Amino acid sequence: MDASATAAPRLSTAELLARLVSFDTTSRNSNLALIGYVRDYLDAHRIPYRISTDAAGEKANIHAIVGPQCAGGIALSGHVDTVPVDGQAWSADPFTLRRSDGRFYARGAADMKGFVSACLAAVPDIKARDLARPLHLFISYDEEVGCHGARRLLRDLDESGLKPALCVVGEPSGMQPILAHKGKLNLRVRVRGLTGHSSEPGKGVNAIQAASEAIAHVAAEARRLAREGPFEDGFDPPHTTIHVGTIQGGTILNIIPERCEFTMEWRTIPEDDATRHVERMRAFVAANIEPAMRAVNAGTGFDFEVMTTMPGLALDADHALTAIVKQLTGSNSTGKVSYGTEGGFYQAAGIPTIICGPGHIAQAHQPDEWIAQEQLDACDAFIRRLVDRVLV
Repeated sequence: MDASATAAPRLSTAELLARLVSFDTTSRNSNLALIGYVRDYLDAHRIPYRISTDAAGEKANIHAIVGPQCAGGIALSGHVDTVPVDGQAWSADPFTLRRSDGRFYARGAADMKGFVSACLAAVPDIKARDLARPLHLFISYDEEVGCHGARRLLRDLDESGLKPALCVVGEPSGMQPILAHKGKLNLRVRVRGLTGHSSEPGKGVNAIQAASEAIAHVAAEARRLAREGPFEDGFDPPHTTIHVGTIQGGTILNIIPERCEFTMEWRTIPEDDATRHVERMRAFVAANIEPAMRAVNAGTGFDFEVMTTMPGLALDADHALTAIVKQLTGSNSTGKVSYGTEGGFYQAAGIPTIICGPGHIAQAHQPDEWIAQEQLDACDAFIRRLVDRVLV
């Protein structure tokens, strides 16, 4: 090892975590300051990397490769954007790492800067090994708002040809292997009514009431899916779910509301297809709600906009990656989760992917988000064992 490499910083996972959480990378913000810090760290260790950015150049991914600069090997993947802290009752600064009773508190500590910190902390040790195959590090943006960074990173992999053979996404799973997660489709529904005075309701079209009929259909669909399925064991709940999350409309009480908008989502088990549910909802609205609206005014009706889609993940229980991760974590079982990850995109691109990372999802997105030291220690050991097992 040359002198410059010797002088490169060797930081612990906790030290790196303190640096990463100090950057407010809430998804609405740029992540370039954090990415700049990671680039300096990788440069100090002479690790090559590629940068890919969003259209505005305000957010960036890093794809770093330790070892042979080629396709194959395995990727460790983590996002560095976080959910907001607005309105949450934090007991201290969310962007200053605080340690207490074996726990580290900060926004993103569990989801998922803890895993990214463990990956970066392992770089000097992994570089010192004589790797036969490459270790890829994926650090991405905007996972929390649609996995836009992962989509961009996959385009960059197509351009570079440097696609890994396998991938581990380090979302918080208690260091237990997760083989499957649900897919997701987010839909925005806009209702166009006809305004008027509330004393003459027959001369207008109430957009809120029309939206309410559609929302009642959503509630009925939720009950139907719980009753009829399709079902897949291992998920909680074991079926596709549907719900409405936001609604806005109206001005004052005595004006017939001209517009209303609501957003909703489906979380689908891997074998299900959310687009068929969207079409089912369109058909219900067209047959049961819009005719009465258009009898009053032909310009009224519903508009549907698919905002984001995320594929589900389903790794075969008999896949070699499953066996490797089970052995290295000492787990006798695997799991399935209802939340989504970037893993579904990687698998859809032909990269077999598993979820395994430190911390627990119950601590993510919460005020005083935390991750346990023992979880970070377990992740540190897992990364090094994985490299020795798969890449050396």
